Amino acid sequence: MKAIIVTGAGTGLGKELSLLLSKQDYHMILTGRTEDKLNDVKKQIEQSGGSATVMPLDLRNIEDIKEKALLLSKKHELYGLVNNAGLGYFGPFSETSDTEIEEMFQTNVFGTIHMTKAILPYFEQIDEGLILNIVSTAGLRGKKNEAVYCSSKFAVRGFTESLQKEYEGTGIRFVAAYMGGMNTPFWDESEHVSDPTRFRSASEVAKIIIDNLEKAEIVIESKKS
Repeated sequence: MKAIIVTGAGTGLGKELSLLLSKQDYHMILTGRTEDKLNDVKKQIEQSGGSATVMPLDLRNIEDIKEKALLLSKKHELYGLVNNAGLGYFGPFSETSDTEIEEMFQTNVFGTIHMTKAILPYFEQIDEGLILNIVSTAGLRGKKNEAVYCSSKFAVRGFTESLQKEYEGTGIRFVAAYMGGMNTPFWDESEHVSDPTRFRSASEVAKIIIDNLEKAEIVIESKKS
């Protein structure tokens, strides 16, 4: 059975994408830092007749990424990677701390790049694979009080578009998903969005993405309040 790795699979969009992909006969490899949440998703997948593996992973740790990629390649027929894990701090740029800047780039940019670099060789061996990068509309245009977050997402956009050109004509596909705000736990520790309930649910966004995976670029704008 072909396997798909999802980063940040314990909550929000990562969880919903994992649930939907599991129904398409993929074995789901659920990664993230909170093992309890990953186990909950695994249980839901199995209750629906699917199969999943939980793999705790810290995207800030390059060696951990390399070790886990090697381990997974020996146990599973790797076919897909969903770079979903993301982190955002919002507010005036002048008030953004050095730590917040580093954390956003470590997770959003370096995590995506290092995960892709670790998994790509296994796709190249079989000349087949799908890499879905969850970018957000913050990678399409600048936004007030999101300077560093947007810059991290612009980096992922450039990374994705470049690899699309680099692997054109091969059996390896890169898809970029640009979605607006979602009603997820992403906003729980932030006052940047006053009412997340006006946004689409993560399950709604996940379905749109899955239904459009044949495209190189998927743009899902926020619902207007």
